[in-house]
Amino acid sequence: MNYLLRRLATFPLVLLGVSILVFVAIRMVPGDSITAMLGTEAGLLTPAQRDSLAAYFGIDQPWFVQYWHWTGGILHGNFGISVTYGRPVLDVILERFPLTLELAVLSMIIALLVGMPAGIHAATHNEKLSDLGVRVAAMIGQSTPSFVLGLLIIYTLSAGFGVLPAMGEFVPLWQDPLRNLSQLILPAITLGFAFAASVTRIARSAMLDVLSDDYVRTARSKGASARSVIWRHALPNALIPVVTLSGMEFGYLLGGAVIVEQIYALPGLGRMVLDAILQRDYALVQGSVLFIAFNFMIVNLLVDLAYVALDPRIRLGEQ
Repeated sequence: MNYLLRRLATFPLVLLGVSILVFVAIRMVPGDSITAMLGTEAGLLTPAQRDSLAAYFGIDQPWFVQYWHWTGGILHGNFGISVTYGRPVLDVILERFPLTLELAVLSMIIALLVGMPAGIHAATHNEKLSDLGVRVAAMIGQSTPSFVLGLLIIYTLSAGFGVLPAMGEFVPLWQDPLRNLSQLILPAITLGFAFAASVTRIARSAMLDVLSDDYVRTARSKGASARSVIWRHALPNALIPVVTLSGMEFGYLLGGAVIVEQIYALPGLGRMVLDAILQRDYALVQGSVLFIAFNFMIVNLLVDLAYVALDPRIRLGEQ
């Protein structure tokens, strides 16, 4: 409990640092929200009109004042108004987040269902032909960019089968499960392919280390079956590196898989942030990055707590 409280106490400090970085970084990008919003029509504005718009969006004030007003609003649950959508930032984020969350969960499920058995099989057949095949496939998976795989999937479906994947829309899972799955399964496979390759390599390496430990040899000498040695004795300890990798990757996926969302035209969080940057939507970019950072910290905390469940020898917070 003390460890949990200490970790939670660091959240405000981390979010403060993230807020400062994103606030300064987005304002260092050339251009401004007025020009990005109006395009060529911004050149037709008179100085008085431009000043009025700047005052309306609050970008006419010094950076320190803008930051003070923004953080003050966050403390009251107000992340500002998006100039792109004309709506509260938090509402826009929560509207896009379910798609990204579901895509991340599906990608992780695919990666673990493929990567874990492949890694365990490779470790238990070390230096055999099947182990070589798994390692080669894992290297190909890690070295293939997600946008290449996504484009290949779209091209194969369109040119080979005359169909296109469902793109450009999102139906929540609770409204139409089958249609929802048809929209997200191909993007999830695209993201999960490289993730599965990483899981395979980590799982293989961890299993090889664990299988050479004394307690595994002791279990074998006592007559335990090969299946029991692998799944009951070795696997729980081999899962710790996989959990670490999965937590980090899941945190990145919650930030939005920008490239995959762009390829499949999915209205997710990553694509929204990219559009917000291009439109110089300061409030939306700042709120989105802060929201992503908070999710990343939550995932990392859950990963640390999972260590204790997997390995009782680990005691969080003890020296």
